[in-house]
Parts: sequence; structure tokens; C-alpha cells
Amino acid sequence: MKFWPVPNCYSKNLPKSGPGSFAENRSDRHHCGVDIYAPKGSDVISIDSGKVLAKGVFSSPNVKPYWYTTYFVAIKNKTGKIAKYCELEDILVTDGSNVEAGQIIGHVGNILNFNNIDQNSPLYIQKIKDAGIKSMLHFELYAKEPFVLENYSGGNWFDKIKPSNLLDPTEYLLSLIPC
Repeated sequence: MKFWPVPNCYSKNLPKSGPGSFAENRSDRHHCGVDIYAPKGSDVISIDSGKVLAKGVFSSPNVKPYWYTTYFVAIKNKTGKIAKYCELEDILVTDGSNVEAGQIIGHVGNILNFNNIDQNSPLYIQKIKDAGIKSMLHFELYAKEPFVLENYSGGNWFDKIKPSNLLDPTEYLLSLIPC
């Protein structure tokens, strides 16, 4: 059995274009995953059984002043795909540990410090602020290792060509929702 990653999200309708969608054009960058908007502190669960490959800091105000510190967990699912759960406020699993489908692995964190977003911030960040969105799960999917990309920052790639290992997670996630 597979599970939706954020049971307490606002909506299970994923954007197929525009803000928060996979490969969204953000002028000098493209979005590496999809954003699932949910209240801060919402449970994030493993969509499938697998093994924790890595965890670490995802965003930090030391990199961008409008970011809060958030974390990521990368889990190699039994399918061989790697799910990367990002913008977490905490991590409840350890490197190398096995996880079960449906297991809580962390909680949704606040990503944006609205007080530090101004007219000099990227337009897509200003739009997120205008929409009042502070917290979300940013979800990426990779065909195989490596899941660490060159020219990558904050869930975005900075090349014109999509990295070959990076998959659009939209249809995969939508297949997890029971009809």
C-alpha cells in the first residue's frame, strides 16, 4: 500500500502548471518538484516502504534571508525511485534506517519569513507571500541515484535543460489518491 505524503494538506489537487508545479519557470531557475500546501506541523509520511539515504538542511536564512531553516529526507523506495521530502521542520528518521509506508518521517515546516521578503526578492517568492503561503511540503522524485543535482538551490535547478535523473512527481503522487 502507498500513502499520500501529507494527509492534512489543504488540497490533493496538484498544480500542473504555474506556482508550485514541476518545472515551473521562475525566470533564472526551474522548480524541481511539486509543492503540497499544508499547515505548519502537519505530519509528513513516507509514501512507500524504503531506506533513508540522507537527511540534512534544505533551506537556511544564511543562504537566503527570506528562508527559515528547514530540512530534507531522501528515501529510496522499494520501487528504486528516490523520494525527497523537503521543507520539513523536523526529521523523525535516521540515516540508513528502514521506513514503512505510512510512517511519519517529519512535519511540515515554515519556509518563508515574510518579514524578509521585499521588492528585491524573486517574483515567485513575492507571489507566494502575496498568497499568504508560509508552509508546505516540497516533494521531488528521482529515477535513481544521485539525487543531489549540480546547479541546485532551494528546490530549483539553474540550467535550461532538466536534469535527466529528475522525474515529474505529479502523476506519481496523483496515483496515490484512491478513486
